[in-house]
Amino acid sequence: MLDTEHLLKKTDFPALQRAKLDILQVNLGYLCNLSCTHCHVNAGPKRTELASRETVDQVLEFLSVNSMSVLDLTGGAPEMNPHFRYLVESATKMNVEVIDRCNLTILNEPGYEDMADFLKENRVTVSASLPCYQEQNVKEQRGKGVFESSIEALKKLNALGYGSEPGLALNLVYNPNGTFLPPDQKSLEADYKKALMVDHGIVFNELMTITNMPISRFGSMLLSKGLFDEYMALLRGSYSAGNLSGVMCRQLISVDWQGFIYDCDFNQMLDWPLLVDSSVGDVIVSDKTRLHLRDVMDNDLADNPIVVGEHCYACTAGQGSSCGGALS
Repeated sequence: MLDTEHLLKKTDFPALQRAKLDILQVNLGYLCNLSCTHCHVNAGPKRTELASRETVDQVLEFLSVNSMSVLDLTGGAPEMNPHFRYLVESATKMNVEVIDRCNLTILNEPGYEDMADFLKENRVTVSASLPCYQEQNVKEQRGKGVFESSIEALKKLNALGYGSEPGLALNLVYNPNGTFLPPDQKSLEADYKKALMVDHGIVFNELMTITNMPISRFGSMLLSKGLFDEYMALLRGSYSAGNLSGVMCRQLISVDWQGFIYDCDFNQMLDWPLLVDSSVGDVIVSDKTRLHLRDVMDNDLADNPIVVGEHCYACTAGQGSSCGGALS
């Protein structure tokens, strides 16, 4: 696979500093029942990287010590980590909101048939990937049969009250299936709600649009087709300074399956570690050092510099993009 990492280091993207830390985003491993073309994690059925019980316990300790309000779980398919249920139940008991970045189809896999019930019991917010409400587009990005399985899973969640009952939020996630920016989030949400209700009787709360990152599988595709420079020109040309205050890295840190920390999920995939300014925190590191959760357990990471690169233009292009959807 072609790597774009070396093309992203030199940048004129504005300097950023972290604000108050509210969200701990944890990648529980790269194992997944799908292999999607836009996946920036390169997840798939043959991946073996999974967070251990020790790492999960360190996540829980960090949540407690730092009074975090949100635990955002990603993968792969986070539900495939053997400690997923333990982590969710423990965090819920701490009154931490848990978000499950769910690919939907996992809810129909053998051994996971009761996962939807488990999510409801723990009032987990489900952020579900559904790159389009049309079958063909989903098939192109995620493979044959994925759309039908996703619809089945959404109906299962709806039957449990997701998307309609208070405290059972069901949000959908849209990624473009090409080298273009997401359309207006509100307009697209209206289209999704109309189509899914009319065609399948499905309801959900919100749609979140996320711009494709020029890294990993999508970045490799751009290079192989000679589209990398064109896509970067689109991102840079669509830059909006108004999005800087809302980019997700200002309020979260990202944790990989081994417990090492990064400014965001995308920097994690580039292996660009979080840095702690010695004038701000108690830990002094070089740009070659990978920090672990245990290294910053008692550190206030507010005001720390954020490691930026050319890919950051994806988060600030157009209406902006984050794990919570559009920024403006």
